[in-house]
Amino acid sequence: MQAPSLGGVTVPRGDGSTTIRVRRGSSLTDFADKINANPASLVTVLFHLGEMATATQSLDEDTFKVLGAELGYDIQVVSPEEEEKELFDSFNIDLETGIEGEDDEDLQPRPPVVTVMGHVDHGKTRLLDAIRNEDVAGGESGGITQHIGAYQVHKVHEGVDRPITFIDTPGHEAFTAMRARGAKVTDIAILVVAADDGVMPQTIEALNHAQAADVPIVVAVNKIDVEGANPSKVRQQLTEYNLVAEEYGGDTMFVDVSAKAGENIDALLEAVLLTADAALDLRANADRDARGVAIEANLDRGRGATATVLVQAGTLHVGDAIVTGSAYGRVRAMLDEHGDNLTEAGPSRPVQVLGLSSVPRAGDTFVVAPDDRTARQIAERREAADRQAALAKARKRISLEDLNEALAAGKVETLNLILKGDVSGSVEALEDALLQIDVGDDVDLRIIDRGVGAITLNNINLAMASDAIIIGFNVRAEGQNADVAEREGVEIRYYSVIYQAIEEIEAALKGMLKPEFEEVELGSAEIREIFRSSKFGNIAGSIVRSGEIRRGTKARITRNGVVVAENVEIAGLRRFKDDVTEVREGFECGINLGSFNDLQLGDLISTYEMREKPRD
Repeated sequence: MQAPSLGGVTVPRGDGSTTIRVRRGSSLTDFADKINANPASLVTVLFHLGEMATATQSLDEDTFKVLGAELGYDIQVVSPEEEEKELFDSFNIDLETGIEGEDDEDLQPRPPVVTVMGHVDHGKTRLLDAIRNEDVAGGESGGITQHIGAYQVHKVHEGVDRPITFIDTPGHEAFTAMRARGAKVTDIAILVVAADDGVMPQTIEALNHAQAADVPIVVAVNKIDVEGANPSKVRQQLTEYNLVAEEYGGDTMFVDVSAKAGENIDALLEAVLLTADAALDLRANADRDARGVAIEANLDRGRGATATVLVQAGTLHVGDAIVTGSAYGRVRAMLDEHGDNLTEAGPSRPVQVLGLSSVPRAGDTFVVAPDDRTARQIAERREAADRQAALAKARKRISLEDLNEALAAGKVETLNLILKGDVSGSVEALEDALLQIDVGDDVDLRIIDRGVGAITLNNINLAMASDAIIIGFNVRAEGQNADVAEREGVEIRYYSVIYQAIEEIEAALKGMLKPEFEEVELGSAEIREIFRSSKFGNIAGSIVRSGEIRRGTKARITRNGVVVAENVEIAGLRRFKDDVTEVREGFECGINLGSFNDLQLGDLISTYEMREKPRD
């Protein structure tokens, strides 16, 4: 029915129970089409509700909720996953890749999919080479002639020839980047630890990523043949991270190997198969249209867009019409890791596919469509939805402010935190203090990663995949990493006093957050030269990287991402021989930091001001 609304405009109103579903990133025009209203009238209604928006501007979920409450509609913003499912349902395509919903008699055993992770220089690549060579020595014809991002090896286990699929990713960064996009690819992780080095920072990082993904872990203790090797020390160190070896009464298999000498590789493959049989139900229906995920893709000069895909369910055939992300096409050819042509690929089989219209992203799902036209329509609609979502306001995945709201709605049961600090002592003290906060039964406080040094892209990827908040203690995310965090809606909280971090998180968990002061970055400059002055001390010859540098503002000095000085005043600012009050991005200047003289080339000077920000 038509009824007057705010501002005297007439719009169709709902009865309070009418549900309208809109995709994430929709505009007022999209909503107006669904209720047969004039978009201009909705702009007016929104204006009277205190929100400014144009008819074509993408709106966030909160704005739609306010508008829906006013007009009598229950507006549901569809998540990317729901949207994807609705899209494929409209074409009668089943997206399921798991064993749920399948008849038991249709399910056949499938090979495990394994990712190798670990610290740099602990022998991941050498181990992968040794596994390949073991397979070649076992009778496989020829070596691997090209890199396709994944390959299969064979192991005779209890008299049966068992294939194992290895994803040759560059470590846990790609593992988590794919998981952040919802691609559950890996069944088992092999954690490589050098027997002479022991557990290192990236070992812990890799372990945290695997545990956050709830993936069984097999530990390969590498370099047992080098001087100073101590495999038992590795076992003891990993007990601190809930990886207890079977010989210590735990359930994690440890295998001592030498990738260089090719020693015990067979035992490692045996451990992978035993872990798969004991901990996982690895079955799939091969007699259906293929579903899976793109592991990597590139543009080949001679062959066009190529993608390495991992079939997770069904069987992929040459000639199938497929769609992966916003790329589509007909499978012209499929190549295995040896460069040989295949006509079909079953579950857990990685193959390189030729014939796509464009290059998909790692982690994009692929499905077989009934025909080329359907594949193109799905790809075009996916591309349009991606474009709309990118235009939407960046929405926090989870923040301290909306934690109570999320708790009340039942969306959050665990508050995941990632801790980064300047020294390990601070991180440990902060972790201990946070874990002692009594948060009751409503929410579980969990620290999924901790480390020393600047906040990296890897930390942000893990936060995206796990809906975590990053706590930076005397360290910061800078440059591209800060941009990615802002774009992806990952909240990073910066602290320089431990009790302040503890108080804020405790207050957030108990719903007592008070108005806070928000730090607003004004500009940053990189030190290129240091000039000595008898009158003024050290002068930082700098180039302004972003924003503007103003005289009289407060500054922070960071070196390699670690804060070396806080609350330093920009005492003087010069352009050539002239005193100036501000210098904009791209210009060079001389900066006098008053009594602070501990400067080095490459240091970053970031200026900021504190503004009071009332909480919602």
